[in-house]
Amino acid sequence: MSALIEIRDLDVTFGSVRAVEGVSFNVRAGTTLGLVGESGSGKTTISKVVLGLQEPSAGSVLYDGRDVQKLQRADKGWFRRQTQMIFQDPASSLSPRMTIRKALEEPLKIHDLPLKQHWPRVEELMRAIGLRPDHLEKYPHQLSGGQARRVGIARALILEPKLVVADEPTAGLDVSIQGDLLNLMDELQTRLSLTYLMVSHNLNVVRTVTDDVAVLYLGRLVETGSTKSIFAAPAHPYTRALLAANPEIDPHRTRKHEVLEGDVPSPYNRPSGCQFRTRCPMVQERCKTDNPALAALSDGRTVACHFPLA
Repeated sequence: MSALIEIRDLDVTFGSVRAVEGVSFNVRAGTTLGLVGESGSGKTTISKVVLGLQEPSAGSVLYDGRDVQKLQRADKGWFRRQTQMIFQDPASSLSPRMTIRKALEEPLKIHDLPLKQHWPRVEELMRAIGLRPDHLEKYPHQLSGGQARRVGIARALILEPKLVVADEPTAGLDVSIQGDLLNLMDELQTRLSLTYLMVSHNLNVVRTVTDDVAVLYLGRLVETGSTKSIFAAPAHPYTRALLAANPEIDPHRTRKHEVLEGDVPSPYNRPSGCQFRTRCPMVQERCKTDNPALAALSDGRTVACHFPLA
């Protein structure tokens, strides 16, 4: 399966702070990749670079083989239609002065697409996301949290993109509503041949809906691979600690509880050697001086650790 998105040696610097450093991974067409890590790990910054909302300091992002940073002005409109975002807080991303109909029509106007031609598209999307036609005349404050998320999905899909970046799409929702929303996203992915890049702290959601996972720590990748392999046997101590701290939803599974000691180091004062060594329970002398590079394991995963667990 070919890659729709290829990220190569990505660096993002804000002043003297390297928020993202040397990150490389692919998102295969028609699949979902989960970006995970603690706050400040670089997840949101990377997603903004992918969408063209943040300029990288170095490295490149290729969309369907084309370097996003080298697109000519005429092609940038095409790229923006190809890539859309589902926001974490749909209420704040929708204008309180616009009805849902006008909110869905707005992207069509921005891209100079004829409204009459696309009105059927708006009504079709309302049916696809499970809302009634009369919801089109409502305002955002008249919707429930779950309904607002569905409208956010419809707004992201109105331009018929191929890549959708989902930023914590289920945050703040009840578990049952989370399940309905994830099922909807899965159905839409199959029906519309969508590719998802999902940013999430909820590892149970990541395990349920993603095909691949990229784990970030302090702006660097520490592990990548299939969701199944990483959740079954994490190779990096940081990945293991994240999974161990996550509530287990399957009563038939047991997992040793581990507490990740300490705080994430300041990006202004990074540790020497391995970035994770100040919190790692398996730290050795080599870790203090030698920063491990991502290396391939026998099962196709990559891990940045001198002493991988798996």
